[in-house]
Amino acid sequence: MKKLKFYMIGLIPGLIIVFFILNKKGASCSGYLPNSRVIAETLSKDFTYSDQFKAEMAASKVDEKFLKDSIITKGKIDFDKSHAQKKPCPDYLLVYPDKNPAYEITFEKCEEKATMTSLKKLK
Repeated sequence: MKKLKFYMIGLIPGLIIVFFILNKKGASCSGYLPNSRVIAETLSKDFTYSDQFKAEMAASKVDEKFLKDSIITKGKIDFDKSHAQKKPCPDYLLVYPDKNPAYEITFEKCEEKATMTSLKKLK
């Protein structure tokens, strides 16, 4: 019982100190999840847009800045409807926002570029 007390006396303050240090540095595990990795890889590539996608962007009044900064960055990949193992270019379905989606984007992520194929406004 005495060993357990000493253990807890060291563990609890240690966890609190580590928590505050990592929290100030902005460390998180969110970048390692599949959704975050696909989005980060997609944003690092050159974007190309299909003619259909350009027309849907104009009809929905979505500009490229809003597409990259909001829809793709804060979107959620629907892995059930995506083909992540497809070779050579996997295709993904992204919905934005996560709850009550307003936009749905289909895109292919190749080695050098990301090709946006369709944009649907759901609401």
